[in-house]
Amino acid sequence: MDEGSPEIVPANSPATDLDQEPESSQSGDGDGDGPPEPLSDKLPVPPGELSLYRAAVALRVLLLAAFFRYRVTHPVPDAPWLWLTALACELWLALAWLLAQLPKLSPTNRAAHPDRLASRYADGTGLPGVDVLVTAAAGAAGTTEPPLATANAVLSALAADYPAGRLACYVSDDGADMLAFEALFEAAGLARRWVPFCRRHGVEPRAPELYFARGVDYLRDRAAPSFVKERRAMKREYEEFKVRINSLAAKARKVPEDGWVMSDGTPWPGNNPRDHPAMIQVLLGHPGDQDAEGNELPRLFYVSREKKPGFQHHRKAGALNALLRVSALLTNGAYVLNLDYDHCVTNSGALREAMCFLMDPVVGNRTCFVQFPLRVGGDGDGGGDQLASRDDSVFFDIDMKCLDGIQGPVYVGSGCFFNRKAMYGFDPALAEEDDDAAHGSWCCFGNGKGRALRRTMSAVPLLDSEDSDEQTGAADGARARRRLRSYHAALERHFGHSQAFIASAFAGQGRGGGGGGGSDSTGAAACSLLREAIHVVSCAYEERTRWGKDVGWVYGGGAVATGFRMHARGWASAYCSPARAAFRTFARPSPSDVLAEASRRAAAAMGVLLSRHCPVWAGAGGRVRLLQRLGYAARVAYPLVSLPLTAYCALPAACLLTGRSIFPDDVSYYGAVLLILLLSSVAATAALELRWSRVTPRAWWRDQQLWAVTGTSACLAAVFQGVLRACAGIDVGFSTASTKTAAARSSSDGEESSDERRRSLRWSNLLIPPASLLLANLAGVVVAVSYGVDHGYRAWGPVLGKLALAGWVVAHLQGFLRGLLARRDRAPTVAVLWSVLFVSVLSLLWVNVDSYSAPPARAASQQPVL
Repeated sequence: MDEGSPEIVPANSPATDLDQEPESSQSGDGDGDGPPEPLSDKLPVPPGELSLYRAAVALRVLLLAAFFRYRVTHPVPDAPWLWLTALACELWLALAWLLAQLPKLSPTNRAAHPDRLASRYADGTGLPGVDVLVTAAAGAAGTTEPPLATANAVLSALAADYPAGRLACYVSDDGADMLAFEALFEAAGLARRWVPFCRRHGVEPRAPELYFARGVDYLRDRAAPSFVKERRAMKREYEEFKVRINSLAAKARKVPEDGWVMSDGTPWPGNNPRDHPAMIQVLLGHPGDQDAEGNELPRLFYVSREKKPGFQHHRKAGALNALLRVSALLTNGAYVLNLDYDHCVTNSGALREAMCFLMDPVVGNRTCFVQFPLRVGGDGDGGGDQLASRDDSVFFDIDMKCLDGIQGPVYVGSGCFFNRKAMYGFDPALAEEDDDAAHGSWCCFGNGKGRALRRTMSAVPLLDSEDSDEQTGAADGARARRRLRSYHAALERHFGHSQAFIASAFAGQGRGGGGGGGSDSTGAAACSLLREAIHVVSCAYEERTRWGKDVGWVYGGGAVATGFRMHARGWASAYCSPARAAFRTFARPSPSDVLAEASRRAAAAMGVLLSRHCPVWAGAGGRVRLLQRLGYAARVAYPLVSLPLTAYCALPAACLLTGRSIFPDDVSYYGAVLLILLLSSVAATAALELRWSRVTPRAWWRDQQLWAVTGTSACLAAVFQGVLRACAGIDVGFSTASTKTAAARSSSDGEESSDERRRSLRWSNLLIPPASLLLANLAGVVVAVSYGVDHGYRAWGPVLGKLALAGWVVAHLQGFLRGLLARRDRAPTVAVLWSVLFVSVLSLLWVNVDSYSAPPARAASQQPVL
């Protein structure tokens, strides 16, 4: 890359007044000198629906207490171990439900007002800058999906409904892949036609792959002939773009012995993905760079941070922190949007909706991030492919709205707008009654009352200027200079040894302010700025600094720890769920991809649970509310539920195949009524929850099925992964059957640390536990029905309850069975054979052990099952 490129845009001047706000943000929508209208509102759930929901939850808790009292006082002497196992599983599942339910008692909805934002910033010049940070994934040799997905994500972000001069996109390529760079270069050329086409016609969605995949009826939509002609031309140009990507992928199937060579004959710096220099290239944003219609284009940068053996690179979090520093030097947008390579912007107004929360005159200064739901791309119901149809409706439309009623939703890793100052470790804005104690929360210098500032939760070093006006004489002046040098050294230990970056952290960051710098820089200034940008993405820059701890994305804690750290400092977050989905995946995932992703998330949750970032004890003395902490605890502890869930799913099969029961034979009338009331309260709670959340029953049922499948496969494996990683330092991962997805994930995460032992297993190993449970319960049902048919109607009484439990397990896993029989990503035969062998061995082992251990009288009268 040309290190003397004059096209780099400089950062804002560090001389910007920290207390100054943009002029446009001072003008309100109200009459006269009245306060401006809020840009967002909280819309509580109707009191009637909420009261019924809370009453159902309270009734369910009381019935659970009565149920467990009955279970403890009525043991099963014939099967004590089955009874104890069932009781322990039921207690564990009940406590897990209660932990997850307590933060869900105060749900809320939010409404943004983009029309008020548009009236306040009519020409768009007063809007703050937004830097889009995309973590790209390089594909395996010969594959096109990751580069094509990254190109669509970038094109959809560049075409968003936001002023071009205030929008910049940074793409991190941790693998230093030539294919990814060439694909982005081609995408930059296509953007000159695609961006004006989208903005002129207002098309949705603005990812070309998703847009052209939709069928359009020109007669029904009454499309103008000019639009039809231009759309066909644009589609033809996009198809040519895909042909070029396919050609690049075909070329990349065989890497030359001497490595890749660029067009000018110089070797590609990233030929060794584990050891290469930093690369920064301006793809869009050159002086005079315009689209096909002569309008200004958003800026696009390619960034590949330096990689050296022996350094910790921290995967995705390290890549995002590198992008955060580079973007601060080049454009310094007040807000940043984090996107994964396979998430496209499908609502062009998402950026303006996020600004309604972040620039709200009432709560904007205390909002650290705005999280949007992430929907699954593609249409159709998926047929029997329940895993591929997952869209996390229950999590995003129920759990996130409930947390939004406390302190705000959790950060999920993508589709999130951040306040840059919150990422740096600054405190949120002080309340109005505290304005006399400090002149603003963004300033690091005290204004008359330094002690009040030092009591804040800000991680940024603060300069105590108390009594500074009273210092006179040479001695006081020398003392002040020493204190100032000490303060500058503290800032370098916090942000790193880059004066330009430290200056950008305090430049142009007033409320609603910030944004990209100008483009009138001299060549010398641009060269100096480029050298500084290369410096901040070097391997050694973060050593002995607070990056990954108090600044940027947290290392070792995933997305959960990053959001929790901000909430612990007193920040609040907001959840925005517009009618049109803001972000959607590039393509519908296959069942293997869903299982591998669920395994990765569960393993990350277990890693947080077993680390110092665990929400149970982290942030002690902070500002996290109790219910918010419980919500975070439930977010990281959910893989542990796989242990009782798997055992409980195996109990019906064990009861049917052995003729035992987990309930006493003579169930009293009180016990039967209590069980019926408990099941009715469970149904009532679910129905009322669906009523206020507007989640469809079909989506809820699909989520329940997926919970059972992943709970007995991916989450169960994640528990053992977390224990192995914490105790032995062995990291076991599950790769999908397709090498392209595995390569994409490994490139996106970055290389492993040198001291960590990595083990990779095929995703088919995750199928053995749920397949075994399914086959065992089906076998139990067949045996029980055969026994009932042979012994008459009196034999049906003892097995009806067992059949009901087995039917519950089969109903939850039947979608999984249909997925096994599907043609797409069919499970390997060896997984099914291992499941059959596992169930057969356990059954035969039980028959032999029980035959020798049972008393003669009971053995003679025991129900024959096999």
